[in-house]
Parts: sequence; C-alpha cells; structure tokens
Amino acid sequence: MRIIFEQVRLVDHSMDRRGTLVIENGHIKTISFNSKEDFQVDERLPGPALRIDCSGTDWVLMPAFVDLHAHFRDPGFPEKETLESASLAAVAGGYGTVVCMANTKPPIDNLDLAKLLRERAHQLGLIDLYPVLSLTRGMEGRDTSHLEALAKAPDPGVLRDTVRLLSEDGRDVSDDETLRRAFRSARQLGLRVSYHCDWGGAEAEAAKAAGAARAYWSRIEENQATERVLRLAAECGISIHIAHVSTKEALEMVRKAQAADASRSSSRESGQDGFRVTCEVTPHHLACTEEDAEELGPESIGRVNPPLRNTEDITALIRGIQDGTITAIATDHAPHTESDKIQGAPGFIGLETAFAVSYTTLVEGNHCSLQKLSALMSYKPSRILGLTDRGILAPWARADLVLVDPQAKVVVQKTDFKSRSSNSPFIGRKLQGRILMTLHQGQIVYEGRR
Repeated sequence: MRIIFEQVRLVDHSMDRRGTLVIENGHIKTISFNSKEDFQVDERLPGPALRIDCSGTDWVLMPAFVDLHAHFRDPGFPEKETLESASLAAVAGGYGTVVCMANTKPPIDNLDLAKLLRERAHQLGLIDLYPVLSLTRGMEGRDTSHLEALAKAPDPGVLRDTVRLLSEDGRDVSDDETLRRAFRSARQLGLRVSYHCDWGGAEAEAAKAAGAARAYWSRIEENQATERVLRLAAECGISIHIAHVSTKEALEMVRKAQAADASRSSSRESGQDGFRVTCEVTPHHLACTEEDAEELGPESIGRVNPPLRNTEDITALIRGIQDGTITAIATDHAPHTESDKIQGAPGFIGLETAFAVSYTTLVEGNHCSLQKLSALMSYKPSRILGLTDRGILAPWARADLVLVDPQAKVVVQKTDFKSRSSNSPFIGRKLQGRILMTLHQGQIVYEGRR
C-alpha cells in the first residue's frame, strides 16, 4: 500500500515545511512542497493508496525516534517487561529503532544471544532492535575474552548486522587494565562503547560510609567515573558515548573532551586517532529535580541512577543541548514491578513519554526548536549507530516515521501504558504533544487518539 500524507508539516533536523509525502515499498518515495491542488500522485501505480489529509491541522510528520538506551528485561524478567510489551511501548512513543542493554538473565555477552533477540524483534515487525554486547563476560567485570574472540573472527564486520554498541550498563569495570582490554577490542571491532558512569572510587565510598546524602556522593561517583572513562577512552583511541549525563561537572568534562578531540583530529596523534566523544541526556533529568524525587520517595518511587539533580544541573544540561555538547536524548527506559520500586529498585520507564516530556520541556520551554529536538531524538542517534537510512525526511530514506500533534494536551495516566510496568515520575502530569501514528518500514504499527 502507498501511504500519502497530504499537506502535513514536515520536520526533521534540517527541514520545517508544509508539504505532501508519499511512501512506497517501505521507503519515502517523493516529497512535494507544492500546494495540494498542484500535487498529483500517479494513480496508474499498482495497489491501493491510503490518503491522510493533514490540511487544517497542526500535525507534524517526523522521522521516527531512535533510542540509544533502553532496558527490555528480556530474557529473564517477564514480570517487568517482555520484548513484546517493550516493543509496543516503543511504537506508542514514536520509536522505530531501539538499543537495549545487556543486563538480562542471562546477560547478553555473546553474539548468538544478541542475534536471537534481534531476530525475535524482526519477526514482531514493530521496531528495529539492536542489543548491546556486554564489555565483560557475564557482566562480572573481569573477562573480556568474548570480545577478543570476536575481534579475531574471519569477518568481524558481520557483528555490525546485529550489534552497534557495547556497554556494561550500570555495572562498572573497576579494574583499569580490564577496561583497557575491552576498549581495545571495541576499537578492533569498530564499535562505539556506551558507558554508564556510576563508579566513583574511594572518595565516594568514604562519603557513603560517613552517611552523606545520595545527592552528594552520587555526584562524586558520576564525575570521577566520567573523568576516568574519558581518559582511558582517549588513551585507547575509541569512540565513547557517555550515558545519561546528569551533572554540570560531568557535562563540562564531555565538552572539554570534545574540544580536545576536534583540535586533535587535524594532527591525528598516534594512538588517539579513533577517539570520539558523544553523550546523551534523559527526559527525566531535563524535566525533574531532586525535589521531585523527594516527593515521590527518594529511596523508592523517585529513585533513579543517576539521581535527579538540582536546577543548576538542569540549566547546564539545557545549555549543553543548545551548544551541541549533548548529542542525543535517550530514555533509559527501566521497567520495574511496583514491589521492586517500593523496595528501592532504581529507574523509570520512559519510551511512551519521552517525546511529550522533551517537547514540553524544551520546545514549549523556548529552549530549542522542534527541528533541534528531531535531531536529538532521530538524526543524531541514528548517526551514532552508523545507520544512515533513517532519522531524516528525504526520498530514498526508510519510512520509519511518526505523526505527532504538538498542540495536544496529555495527562499521563498509569492505565495508558503499553509497558508491563508503570514506574513513571510523570503520572498525573499534564504534558504537551501526542503521538498519533508510528510507521515502521512504511507500515502503520501504532495509531493513537486523534
């Protein structure tokens, strides 16, 4: 079936114009900026055409979102989430491509497990799923032989059909030499490493032992871990992606590393010519503060790693979005059962609310344009993954698209989630921006209320 969006506002990282877009065979066929009366579709082409007339509406057609950081809990934790429920949550949130972390049971530490999960997602036909491989075997922080074996395989490029990122998730690799080995293998494999900076060393441990507040010692952890990982990544010459940046100090470290990378790229210093730095921020770290965590319960419903920060940190994060230091918005979708959250399990779900939270906070907050938001949620994350066929509105691009109503007011309801979990800090909040439709390879995979 051909799908024709007539007179819709078309927005991506470089475009904001009203026009008509035609989808055929899973790809964008044509885009016209002529008036509706002037635009003619060749009716001689075989098959029916679905026409969606958007004239007279504020609806916006954008590239589907790409999430660099989600926890699907599959295999091993069906009470929290399954591949099926997470995929339904993703399309309800406008996502077409998702990277899922390896902290499953068993951990995703081999290519066979990753291939199986990706193939199951392909059979569902809702999203493209790219599982990460853990940096160490079993996510135990010691053995990197699984990556070394892949690097020595006859055709290590086969790996990229399944895996686009490596990550140890929130479990740190505390031994420097072990982390160097993992980073060197990542460089051989040509894969970027996503790193969760949660380890802070002796100073943070001493602060914990002294009874300091989480807001204090967790800041030490994130900042010291960020400094360490950026230093080792530069030493090993790899592409490093810093996950869920939340402190102004860590963001400034990323900014300085990016500036050093830019100045070094012309000289191509030996051993560092592959060093590249990107980073992400989550919607909840942009929209929620430590006061929100206190209200929700800082050691229960409001607990997340890294913790929600103060308004100075949020101001710094927004500045990082504006100046390009922050490369992507990622959800860190982390489903938990209600009983697990009450007992202190860290994390929030985020796939279904990410657009509305980001739009309300950034666009309605007059901090960035919708084009910039599209770049952060679609174009840039797809390029970080090396996927050039999506994240953009152009003839030839894959028709992974999302239709949104940016003017719609939405009150987040617990009963509306497609996820099996409902641990969201936004329940009861009024947000702006509704997902009306999500298309995956030219097929409508989600329709919401219009």
